[in-house]
Amino acid sequence: MSISDEKYVLITTFRKNGDAVSSPVWIAPLADGTAGFTTEDGSGKVKRIRNNPRVTLQPCSVKGTVKHGSAVVEASAAVMLGADAQPVRDAITGKYSLMVKLFKVGELWRQIRRKPEPVVCAVVLTLG
Repeated sequence: MSISDEKYVLITTFRKNGDAVSSPVWIAPLADGTAGFTTEDGSGKVKRIRNNPRVTLQPCSVKGTVKHGSAVVEASAAVMLGADAQPVRDAITGKYSLMVKLFKVGELWRQIRRKPEPVVCAVVLTLG
């Protein structure tokens, strides 16, 4: 089983000073053998990846608890915006269709409260 087949993955990004920061994300395999996830453009993950593309991945639970005995996978990350992000968005929607629909209900609440729409981007992971 590949890391991109997992339901949740703990991604660890690195601050400029080298400190590790981990967060659970959904992940989906892409046609070219890479993997990806979506997030908001202003997130800490994106800021750290733009400074340092090195990341590690490990299977985890929705809360970020690492699966016992799982291996750490090294990867390189790249932030994608606009049309470049669409293949990742499509892969996430395909793999997590029910959850994506539930999150869209939350988007309706954001629109009712007239909050600005966040810029959604994608992160492509080159494994190994």
